[in-house]
Amino acid sequence: MNKSDKTIRVIAIDGPAGSGKSTVARALARELNLEVLDTGAMYRAVALVALEEKAILDDPDQCALIALDMDLNFDSGVCLGKRDISAEIRGPEVTAAVSKVAALPPVRVALVQRQREWVEERGGGIVEGRDIGTVVFPNATLKIFLTARHGERARRRQGDEAAAARAVAVESVAQDLARRDELDSTRSASPLAQAADALVIDTSDRNVDEVVAEILNEYRGRK
Repeated sequence: MNKSDKTIRVIAIDGPAGSGKSTVARALARELNLEVLDTGAMYRAVALVALEEKAILDDPDQCALIALDMDLNFDSGVCLGKRDISAEIRGPEVTAAVSKVAALPPVRVALVQRQREWVEERGGGIVEGRDIGTVVFPNATLKIFLTARHGERARRRQGDEAAAARAVAVESVAQDLARRDELDSTRSASPLAQAADALVIDTSDRNVDEVVAEILNEYRGRK
């Protein structure tokens, strides 16, 4: 058991892309006065730097060095040093590359350590990703696994793209989600998986307030 699992309040939120992790995590954070760590943004940051440095995306040594050395912080958005990369890491090139980078075991080891340090420094937090309840914090205070119908997830992601002024057909988004689901759930290192003791919530036909209310009820009941 990790020290942080024993002594620090951690809420782990896992699930595939488009299931509502980020939206739910932010709303839950406001209710519980906790900070949120989007671990997916960390892997996207590695992919962005790897692309900019023309590193080989499936080279574990090159990408692990980036994961260890990059000056990543979340003080104001997602930043490399003072450079805000919040929008850049959501672009199509990074989206296409991130699953390959995230599958590298040394990259995952480096970022898992940084994720645990982030929580320890803050005395707790809401951590969202794909392996939080199974690998990063296996003894988290509460584990949530969000899911949604594939078509609904694609519709949400297409809306995100439209909001970022990127015109993408929902069919194309659906194909990309299917590709990422396959890569994320079948990789050998920390695959996307539901923890056995996670509270599973299908967000397809529910609004954020309803989902957060269910999580809060479960959290307070366990306390």
